[in-house]
Amino acid sequence: MAKVQVDTRGSACPVAAVVVDCRGQTCPVPLVEVRKALRKAAPGDIIEVLGTHPASKKEIPMAVQALKAELLSVEGSDTDWTIRIRR
Repeated sequence: MAKVQVDTRGSACPVAAVVVDCRGQTCPVPLVEVRKALRKAAPGDIIEVLGTHPASKKEIPMAVQALKAELLSVEGSDTDWTIRIRR
């Protein structure tokens, strides 16, 4: 089998250091879990949040801004989304 190499230098989508899976959880659990992950993460770490709660998709980006972290992306529908954050 051939060895596959992928050059990720300059990639627009860095690998997540922490994945927070909040699928199936409702407020305030996703926001609480994101805050915990931000406290534990080192500066520069990428946190990927997976969720299904529509209100959390809106609340988490606002909290990220208030916590002085960097919102990298918000993708997906209101009921199946991924948010990427850099601490």
